[in-house]
Amino acid sequence: MSKTAEAVDLADDKARALKLTPVSRETETRLDRFVETLLLWQERQNLIASSTIPHLWTRHIADSLQLLPLAPAAKTWVDLGSGGGFPGIPIGCAITDAGGKVHLIESVGKKATFLREAVRMTGINAEVHQQRAEAFVESCAEQVDVVTARALAPLKILCDQVFPLVAKGTIGLFPKGQDVDAELTEAAKYWTIDAVKVPSVTSPDGQIVVVRGLKSRKKA
Repeated sequence: MSKTAEAVDLADDKARALKLTPVSRETETRLDRFVETLLLWQERQNLIASSTIPHLWTRHIADSLQLLPLAPAAKTWVDLGSGGGFPGIPIGCAITDAGGKVHLIESVGKKATFLREAVRMTGINAEVHQQRAEAFVESCAEQVDVVTARALAPLKILCDQVFPLVAKGTIGLFPKGQDVDAELTEAAKYWTIDAVKVPSVTSPDGQIVVVRGLKSRKKA
């Protein structure tokens, strides 16, 4: 299928996505550029599951943008394990005009290269860091408003990784699927978690775990 035919196929899905998560005209233009770049690079490397391409806008774009209302005043975001650019690039598309910035953390070289091209093509205020999540968090001296990760790791591991940021006031936003309760139960063995679950607007089984506090349950 040609890119043109694929774009036509995505038109209805894009309309559904933007109805769920409305954006400005400027943001929509950036998102269009990102989708075009993603589909081009998808032909060379597996950035997203091919089965999700017909629903790219709802499954990935809107799924990312729905995080914004959960931290409306946030200016500085950190996206761990950015991979194919979600949720970091769509968030960057939406907050750049308001002076926001996204740090995209990705340890895999090829994916980091794609992210740099996506940043260039969209013109968003973002910085790509080719390093492991733990390394970035440990060395981050900047005040961060929100840290997020999508399909990166179970919640217990995410708590381990983001604790240094949350301890300084950063909010964690972690999209999860139907196993969210099991992940919370497991994480609670190691952490006292100040968290709430917010239903996803894009998936009936999805929840977003909003973490505002973490305290280790280390044994005496």
